[in-house]
Amino acid sequence: MIRSLLYVPAHSERFLAKAHERGADAIILDLEDAVPEDAKDQAREHLLETVKAVGRNGASVFVRINSGERVVEDAAAACRAGAATLYVPKVRRAEDIVELIAALDKVGAETGRPPITFVALLEDIGAVLDARVIVKAPRLLGLSVGGEDLALSLGAEPTPDVLRLPKLLVHYAAKEQGLLSFGLLQSTADYSDQAGVGAAAREAAQHGFDGATCVHPSLVPILNAAFSPSAAQRDWANRVLQRAAERDGAFEVDGRMVDAPVVARARAILGKS
Repeated sequence: MIRSLLYVPAHSERFLAKAHERGADAIILDLEDAVPEDAKDQAREHLLETVKAVGRNGASVFVRINSGERVVEDAAAACRAGAATLYVPKVRRAEDIVELIAALDKVGAETGRPPITFVALLEDIGAVLDARVIVKAPRLLGLSVGGEDLALSLGAEPTPDVLRLPKLLVHYAAKEQGLLSFGLLQSTADYSDQAGVGAAAREAAQHGFDGATCVHPSLVPILNAAFSPSAAQRDWANRVLQRAAERDGAFEVDGRMVDAPVVARARAILGKS
């Protein structure tokens, strides 16, 4: 279960030092937007140490690589360092992932590591419209949408009304393929608005999103709570499954009919607990 993904600038010793203490399910070592141009090479060269350091409390370690001319070097370094997953920005085609896999074949053979997986970050409207094709790429763990860049590609403001439909389209494509779906249905650039982030995360969880990224550690517990079943949900699910074990066919719980799809939902809730 990956409910919270904490971005950490891969060049910043101050942020790296405590990343493993933040309680995030996954830590995204960011080589892209959070790293100044003149620090990118050094951040990549230190991945072997930083991947081990931030993952020492059990968090999955992802690396967000750069696009363009740095993509293969970044990806190879992350693969050698033992990162579980690459967060790949500006994915526009399934072939972007296929080509990256081919470029990493030699690294995988050299290290003997398990195949690295990918989260495709869709950041323009063309990628959103092609999401059902992109999800066919091999080794995809999940999809996410870059809300700010998507709005920019539309010439729009990153408001909830603007972002809701494209984010849902990508979410539906991920779920149809059985992939994870990360994100909120609105832009949350203001990380100081913890109440707003919590409300957005609960809304996303209701829609079936698995988790979301954040740039500030104060949001990690908020995301973990929002994307976990509540005590009331767990209690309801337990009662549903108890009644289901006692009888065949439909039955009633809390004055509402329960049939096979509802029983399956109860099992899914407890599977996330």
